[in-house]
Amino acid sequence: MNVLKYLLVGFVFGIVLTKSEAVSWYRIYEMFQFQSFHMYGIIAVAILTGVIGIQIIKRNKLKDVKGQPIEIQDKEKGSSRYLIGGLFFGLGWALVGSCPGPIFILIGAGFWSVLLVLFGALLGTFIYGVLKDKLPH
Repeated sequence: MNVLKYLLVGFVFGIVLTKSEAVSWYRIYEMFQFQSFHMYGIIAVAILTGVIGIQIIKRNKLKDVKGQPIEIQDKEKGSSRYLIGGLFFGLGWALVGSCPGPIFILIGAGFWSVLLVLFGALLGTFIYGVLKDKLPH
């Protein structure tokens, strides 16, 4: 029964992403061609929602579902790791036409070719896990 609430949130998230056209490769193409504000607007709303949520958690000292205080660590200084990581993420997003969030939504909608994208994402995650101790963090 505990898993049901996570499945419900996942379904709602999938519906919202689908209805907002955030899973559309054409909308992503428009974004990377700077032809439309649509995706930038969605991203801006997501950032704003995250900032407000983090501030509510920090100011009210909220606790997680187990009653433990939620501690949000400050980011380490340094911009090169964020620039390099963002570059890889953006290139993958532009080449594939999907960021990691909608992969499962697209598979659920019957776009079976996205299984290759899922495989690539899992392979990339595995490779990072193998190499992470050797990478400069």
